[in-house]
Amino acid sequence: MKQVTTVCPYCGVGCRVKVNIEDNHIVGVNGAHGPTNEGRLCVKGRYGFDYYRHPNRLTKPLIRRKDAPPKSADLVLDPANPLAAFREASWDEALDFAGNGLARIRDARGPQSLVALGCAKGSNEEAYLVQKLVRTGFHNNNIDHCTRLCHAGSVVALGQCIGSGAVTLPVRDVMDADCVFLIGSNPTVNHPVAATWIKNAIDQHGLKLIIGDPRLQQLSRRAFMHLQFTPDADVSLLNAMIYTIINEGLTNDAFIRDHTEGFEDLKQHIQAYSPEAMAPICGIAAEDIKQAARTYATAKNSMIIWGMGSSQSQHGSDNVRCIIALAMLTGQVGRRGAGLHPIRGQNNVQGASDMGLMPGSFPDYKKVADPAVRARFEKLWGCSLSAEKGLTSMEMMDAILADKVQGMYIMGENPAMSDANAYHARKGLAHLEHLVVQDIFLTEAAYNADVVLPASVYYEKTGTFTNTDRWVQMGRQAIDPPGEVRQDLWIIQELAHRLGLDWHYQGPAEVFNEIRQASANMAGITWERLERESSVVWPCKQEGDPGEAVMFTDGKFNRPNGRALFVPCEIVEPDERPDADYPFVLLTGRQLEHWHTGTMTRRSEVLNAIEPDPVCYMNPADLAEMGVAPGEPVTLKTRRNTIVAYARADTKVARHNVFMAFCYYEAAANLLTNPTLDPEAKIPSLKYCGVRVSAGGIAATQTGFNTRVPQTEAVA
Repeated sequence: MKQVTTVCPYCGVGCRVKVNIEDNHIVGVNGAHGPTNEGRLCVKGRYGFDYYRHPNRLTKPLIRRKDAPPKSADLVLDPANPLAAFREASWDEALDFAGNGLARIRDARGPQSLVALGCAKGSNEEAYLVQKLVRTGFHNNNIDHCTRLCHAGSVVALGQCIGSGAVTLPVRDVMDADCVFLIGSNPTVNHPVAATWIKNAIDQHGLKLIIGDPRLQQLSRRAFMHLQFTPDADVSLLNAMIYTIINEGLTNDAFIRDHTEGFEDLKQHIQAYSPEAMAPICGIAAEDIKQAARTYATAKNSMIIWGMGSSQSQHGSDNVRCIIALAMLTGQVGRRGAGLHPIRGQNNVQGASDMGLMPGSFPDYKKVADPAVRARFEKLWGCSLSAEKGLTSMEMMDAILADKVQGMYIMGENPAMSDANAYHARKGLAHLEHLVVQDIFLTEAAYNADVVLPASVYYEKTGTFTNTDRWVQMGRQAIDPPGEVRQDLWIIQELAHRLGLDWHYQGPAEVFNEIRQASANMAGITWERLERESSVVWPCKQEGDPGEAVMFTDGKFNRPNGRALFVPCEIVEPDERPDADYPFVLLTGRQLEHWHTGTMTRRSEVLNAIEPDPVCYMNPADLAEMGVAPGEPVTLKTRRNTIVAYARADTKVARHNVFMAFCYYEAAANLLTNPTLDPEAKIPSLKYCGVRVSAGGIAATQTGFNTRVPQTEAVA
């Protein structure tokens, strides 16, 4: 048996794993010693590895048949032959068709006619080359990835307030904290190994855990307090906590004086947000708000960990500005056990953001609008670069439907499942003149592709991945790709050649060495050191430096004057509230057993056996009132679409709320969700909309072993 040490391909915790291999097949995965897990592993990391050998795995390039049915947003396939719309092609033919098609549109209609989505599950090297391809080959900045749909609000607020969009300290620092405020995150489901450290801290030294979330969770049983606030009322709750800290004299005045600006404006603004005034809005008693604020402010070391429950909102940036204000008011930042941690979702969403896979930033978060920054990258890449900020993922679909964009390249993303109001994305994909998709399966986004390029899975390639703690980790190839599958770096480079770029990278090490030139934060990390040590945390600016696991230890922030900024935030009335027609609130998220849009885990035999069918979680009293028994189907309808799922009784869900994971194609939750955007971060309001729930409906099921056969609204 061969054993390869690498990193788990699922969430942002970045657990180190040992992959056991026989005859080029993975036979088991175990936890290994790493900076974040110390041998621990969750159910997805331990059992969710066999998707790579699923019978639906793409192994040859595909080109859309000329006699294929017209592209359609309804995504109907033949269950007996899901590839019927495509024909197999050689790599040369497929790459020529893909790359030359993009080049033709660019040259005929101008650079703004092309857009691209990169992948937060690919390596740093892949993300770096994709954004470089767009900027130097498309000649625009129309590149984005899934951070737009997870922590875009956090990146905007953190960048504005402290000058860095990343975490200030690792998750494991809960072991050094006296208080943790966990808001908008359910780590036992989304980041299970991170949750174990929280449990350890509670059990071993009495950590006081304060949870803020409309839904109860497993950790609620261990929490000091759970503030089960009204959905979408984050700002009212957080402002009331800020009010308490300021008006009860719990601020760290020396820290505010020496390291921040804007405090007086915040102090004046916050007087309208007393706990008594906010209690009816956020649904939390004034005394409970005060107790939570006092506990956080008076602890020796306090951390705030937040997730997409806070950021996926039309006021997500404001939610995070309030979170940052709590830390700066109390000086709870810049030391072990004290700081800010927006816990990242996918295994390399931090790295993809670091690499510049965003429309407004080059690698290292350098703004495309800054002439000095552009001059630096023009010198590095030997070309001229656009100063115009590109389109975000949601804006891309609007531009496609407005006939401003005709060509698109997607690597590893699945907007047909992950976008809010996903039918809008499906219409956009079907409307494109030329769609190139690079993926491991025929994803829902690929149903309307003109060419599909079979990609390599995580275990089939070597590269670096950056976890939520900023650890840059070496991912090592464990098995060889099947059939005619090629590694993604090769595919990206071949597309670049057809767009007129003279690239000749010999492998990931050569790309990584260029990344070091592009990112000052990673300049001190060498490929050789990663091969030797496996993990190095950034910032690491000089070779030999240990890296900084905790940032801002000197109280100097990455802003022009070195000071953190307080930004007062008002309550924003949501675009959509529950009403008589849509009386429930729909909350979306993930399940423990399934990952994101389900592309990998629903093709994993063990994980799919545990959770094979689409379920929605409801309070038992609501089900009883409707006359629905647990396990029976219910119909969910919003102002956008309708789906059918099986009802599951769950006392952790508040009355008149519904929770549903978005991994189920046959009942795609994001067909229902609200696309209203945060005006700055351009992140949609995925966590809040009105929904009508009624008994009955025909629940769609999968045909065979997870063939992902689609179902239309008409079937439901």
